Amino acid sequence: MSREAWIAVAIVVAIIAAVTIFGAVKLARRLWKTKKTLNELGAGGNWVFWGAMAYTIFPIDILPDPIYLDDMGVLGAALIYLTRLVQKKRAAGAFPHARTETRQVEQRRR
Repeated sequence: MSREAWIAVAIVVAIIAAVTIFGAVKLARRLWKTKKTLNELGAGGNWVFWGAMAYTIFPIDILPDPIYLDDMGVLGAALIYLTRLVQKKRAAGAFPHARTETRQVEQRRR
């Protein structure tokens, strides 16, 4: 391959790496925001949260670290699991303060 071809390949790889790391950071931030409710979610929520964060941070992965697709998958799955867990707990009435906060938000909108 010529030098120009290698430069083009390097640019494409750099763009893919930048996009995937941006997506992984965005998912990690969303997951971190759900940390506020971890104490109320129980041990299952804590294990999922910390397991997903550890998998993302540690360099031992299924795919090499410049490719964050596997990290994004783990973070996305953890976020979906925790969101569903929060919704179940809210439906069961486990978050009494959530109803008060919801009412306050609705009053501000009016």
